[in-house]
Amino acid sequence: MKLPVKLLLAAALTSSLASCGPDGSSTSSGKPVTLFQWEDYMDPPFLADYEKTYNEKPNVTIFADEDEAFAKMRAGYKPDVMGPCYYEFPRWKEAGLLQPIDTRRLRNWNRISPTLRNMPGIDAGDGKVWFVPHYWGNTSITFRTDLAPEYVKSQSWNILFDPKYAGRVAVLDGVDDTIPFIAKMIGVDAYNMTPAQYEQVKAKLRALVKQTRLISSDDTTLTQGLASGEIVAAMSWRVVYKTLHAEGKPVAYMNPPGGMFTYVCGLVMHKDPSDEAKALALIDSSIADDAAVYTIEHIGDEPANEEGLKKVPDDTFAKLGLTRDVETFLKGGIFQLRLKDKDKIVNDWTEIRAGL
Repeated sequence: MKLPVKLLLAAALTSSLASCGPDGSSTSSGKPVTLFQWEDYMDPPFLADYEKTYNEKPNVTIFADEDEAFAKMRAGYKPDVMGPCYYEFPRWKEAGLLQPIDTRRLRNWNRISPTLRNMPGIDAGDGKVWFVPHYWGNTSITFRTDLAPEYVKSQSWNILFDPKYAGRVAVLDGVDDTIPFIAKMIGVDAYNMTPAQYEQVKAKLRALVKQTRLISSDDTTLTQGLASGEIVAAMSWRVVYKTLHAEGKPVAYMNPPGGMFTYVCGLVMHKDPSDEAKALALIDSSIADDAAVYTIEHIGDEPANEEGLKKVPDDTFAKLGLTRDVETFLKGGIFQLRLKDKDKIVNDWTEIRAGL
């Protein structure tokens, strides 16, 4: 079938745009790149600029936690852009899965908070980084204030072990959240455990498994469980609280003495991307201003793009109990770091969950 001249010209223009990166460089593939990311961070606002530039949607694949993602990539899966947190990306780098990202090819790099742009260990030299900060947030407990009213004024993570709520609590399945969380409860530094202390943590984890109804990192599952009252308290990220609070559910997000756990997550590029220019455009799209506003207003985390935050009114921060100042935020909690002997911890947690 012959096409009208106008349509042929339009098709040629689209093809030309799709073969050039946002900086005008040529690309190596006509296919969309793949984003391997947490569920909430592949929503349309994070992909919008990429789609405008290339007139195509990127491929997206969800991972439930970084250990699952790491295992899948070591087994041969090759996405283009991935979304690990700061405590995890060094393991991926050491495994030879990453290549540095040229920040000079990111329009939004300088919109990121200087505190985050200068995080130790992300610099790769010559204007490149291993890790582009994307957002920051908390791990704590979302709980039903009407079902556990005694914890409203006396907030404590011990709700997970309260006999009254046995079988009605939930925890995350990733070791980077659950192990430091439980270690902190018994006075152990998860990042500097002695063998004896680690045995204490494992014993507490076995007791925890007996208390739980769910062990899951799926935000939707945790949100639904809390909404129905099936779950009274769940270890969660702030998005679970944000969703339920917006629905008018009687919930609170615990900030016990000593503070919550805090984290920074970001974006990295595979060592062998199918199309480097498109991969960079996808990273840039994820940290754009509109994506930053969506991050706090719809997810409840705070974006690394501090310039984008200027569009967000103060009452949004107040409702979420957040601050605009990243330094204050990170100093106000327990910053999540890299676990030592992580492969062993992952194996042990898997066995404990299985009742072994």
